[in-house]
Amino acid sequence: MNLALWIAAGLLAAVALAGGITKTFVPKERLAAAPGGGWTGDASARFVKTLGVLEILAAAGLILPAALDIAPVLVPVTAVCWVLLMIGAMITHGRRGEAKFVMLNLIYLALAAFIAWGRFGPESFTG
Repeated sequence: MNLALWIAAGLLAAVALAGGITKTFVPKERLAAAPGGGWTGDASARFVKTLGVLEILAAAGLILPAALDIAPVLVPVTAVCWVLLMIGAMITHGRRGEAKFVMLNLIYLALAAFIAWGRFGPESFTG
């Protein structure tokens, strides 16, 4: 179970890091033209970059606290925050009729929920 949670956290951290770097450093106009990025046309550049920075922080929060053994409770807390972020993403893509991206966000949400459940519960770092 511990290995599965580490793998899930690694996969989710990679997704968060890739998305965060893209949102932070790629111009909003270019993001809006990309598949699934149309929502950025309705958002301010500052909002998109803020989401990007939050995703980069989430990538760090899913791995570093446990790997460095510094406040490892932040791993499941970060996973819960990711669940909330994915709910917002699903609502946004759903309103735009982008079912494919809603399903992708649902997969990310499920991974985060698994991490939160596992790290708050049976494979807690505090136990």
